[in-house]
Amino acid sequence: MPFDPVLLIARELALPDAKVSAVVQLLADGNTVPFVARYRKEATGNLDEIQIRTIEERHQYLAEFHKRRQAILTTIEEQGKLTDELKSKIEAATTKAELEDLYLPYKPKRRTRATIAREKGLEPLAVRMLEQPETGDPLAEAEAFVDAEKGVEDVTAALKGARDIAAEIIAENAEIRTLVRNRNANQGALVSQLVPGKADASEKFKDYYDYSESIGAIPSHRFLAVRRGEREGVLKVGIQVENDLLLSEIATVMNHRETSPFSEELTLAIHDSYQRLLSPSVETDLRADLKMAADRAAVEVFASNLRSLLLAPPFGTKPSIGIDPGLRTGCKCAAVSATGKFLGNMTFNLVQGKDSAARGKEDLAAFVKRFDPGAIAVGNGTGGREAEKFAREALREASLGHIVVVQVSEAGASVYSASELAGKEFPDLDLTVRGAISIARRLQDPLAELVKIEPKSIGVGQYQHDVHQPLLVRKLDEVVESCVNHVGVTLNTASAPLLARVAGIGPKLAENIVAHREVNGAFKRRKDLLGVAKLGPKAFEQAAGFLRIPNGEHPLDASAVHPERYGLVEQMASDIQVDLALLTSNASLADRIDISSYVSDDVGEPTLRDIIAELKKPGLDPRDTFNPPAFREDVQTMEDLQEGMKLEGIVTNVTAFGAFVDVGVHQDGLVHVSELADRFVRDPAEIVKVGDKISVRVIGVDLARKRISLSAKSEVPPKGASHPTKQAKRPQKPMRPQKQRPAKFTYNPFADLLKK
Repeated sequence: MPFDPVLLIARELALPDAKVSAVVQLLADGNTVPFVARYRKEATGNLDEIQIRTIEERHQYLAEFHKRRQAILTTIEEQGKLTDELKSKIEAATTKAELEDLYLPYKPKRRTRATIAREKGLEPLAVRMLEQPETGDPLAEAEAFVDAEKGVEDVTAALKGARDIAAEIIAENAEIRTLVRNRNANQGALVSQLVPGKADASEKFKDYYDYSESIGAIPSHRFLAVRRGEREGVLKVGIQVENDLLLSEIATVMNHRETSPFSEELTLAIHDSYQRLLSPSVETDLRADLKMAADRAAVEVFASNLRSLLLAPPFGTKPSIGIDPGLRTGCKCAAVSATGKFLGNMTFNLVQGKDSAARGKEDLAAFVKRFDPGAIAVGNGTGGREAEKFAREALREASLGHIVVVQVSEAGASVYSASELAGKEFPDLDLTVRGAISIARRLQDPLAELVKIEPKSIGVGQYQHDVHQPLLVRKLDEVVESCVNHVGVTLNTASAPLLARVAGIGPKLAENIVAHREVNGAFKRRKDLLGVAKLGPKAFEQAAGFLRIPNGEHPLDASAVHPERYGLVEQMASDIQVDLALLTSNASLADRIDISSYVSDDVGEPTLRDIIAELKKPGLDPRDTFNPPAFREDVQTMEDLQEGMKLEGIVTNVTAFGAFVDVGVHQDGLVHVSELADRFVRDPAEIVKVGDKISVRVIGVDLARKRISLSAKSEVPPKGASHPTKQAKRPQKPMRPQKQRPAKFTYNPFADLLKK
């Protein structure tokens, strides 16, 4: 059967062939994922963005897999060793591991012990060992191969060389490699121990000094923690499995016979093959698979957190002031306009005498009155709570208490402040003032500001420095692109970094759009984009629907309706006898449109329903309404915390083992997965996401190690429930007994968040 990736993907994802084929063709034609998901629903059968990206990834993987398969077939054929049976096996392979196992005996390799033995003419003797004949004398037959000139000094050397050849043949047997790989994957355990004599001053790997966990059960964050300990030279790590059973199964595959005179020789070759070649090779492959699986899990956690952060509720287009707190150099304040334009800055000091404090509050109040902001955003770094308190007092004393003061995450702000982009925008400003501007803009629109920062620098993941970086970067870029296009971009105010994330644009076209805007003024219609240098019809098609022009010349330019459907909407307005501008400003009028009368070969119900939804709420921001958090005024530092204290906090990070919550003391607390709810929770993301407001109770404070343990459980357990501090255990299938030391692992949730 010819290679058909569409058919394979359709079966794998349980999707109709036609939908998968349409997606593959649309992407091959240069369409972007956001565009296909939003504006080609009829062709794809209304597949969502996640499904489309999955098809894209699988198609790319299968294309590379097929290319590798063809290269292997060509190489073996050139060697004159490609049999019909081998060709069938290679063509039937479905995984890279299976494919490479079949290729291994024919793969050019470095000089090995088996290679040297073959050069000495010992292969016939190795064949006798593998054939396991019922007659013969190994010592007598080996005598014939003794040749001092070839380096075979005696019978012992001859038998050893033959065993080296047999061991390599065994290790390259695809069936045996699959057997060993599956046995390790299904019944093996990852074990780690402290390297003798190795100091671990911080004891951050303490929980893994004598640790064992089933490979099938180990979560990604623990595998990455163990691997980091190994990389830092603190831990010795390996995979442990029942060897006796494996060796017996290998012997069966190799047709080992107890009655053969060569029985003992084959047994020795099997043991050598397993210990020297098979076990290390398979363990390397398996750990690589574990690493990739752990990387993918960690990347998904990071991506989920980043999406939540990017889609955080915006304060909106209102003047704002940002404060970058500082204890030693003072707090830098920056005022920005409703569109984020820098207006002015000042500095006030937190560490000062009573008179100086009074003057500082007066200066801050005067600064606020001058720029009349809708809110003040305070960075949540060192000195953040003190700066927040100072600002509240200054506003209250100046009768400006109606102005909201909000703590804003500083994650990545320093990266932006020192970036080339910030330098171009504000060449004459100090880094901390640039940081204050960024903090103010983050309050106005988190998405628009955070896109200026490399996604992995935002710091809402786990082990982001340990995972495969190209995988992380690609996934996070997808998330940013998805969020930007989901929300939409205001064409006349968007920065180049924000425009660059719009489908079909990219960095160069984004710069051209900004340059065109600066020379020619604001865009009046979407179609004016075609006047931008190097922005052609294809880029316009991909981008136009995601770009908004409020109060533009065409009423639909402020909506998500694509220009290719303007004629259709104009016909709708004509049919119900209303002006197009009125149709887009009166939601009730859209209810008069009968979408069934507009269904055609080109436009189906999915697109028509989207159009009606847009007519009811043109350009509606899909993000939640802004609602500022409230920290307790009497809780400023960790020393203020007491067990049993109830607090409101903001989720700053969600990992596989729990959620980190900012309760306003400069140190996030951990709500372990077992403390997130009164019921069993497998994945913390089921319960919370980054940016959520959450009520918690303090259950532990470790000042020495700066660790705060929190619980989101109800204080009194429901009737019939277990004690709230204990996580209900799910029944597990009994594992097959193994000859390995029992696990001595005692879980400490904080061990999972190792220092970066």
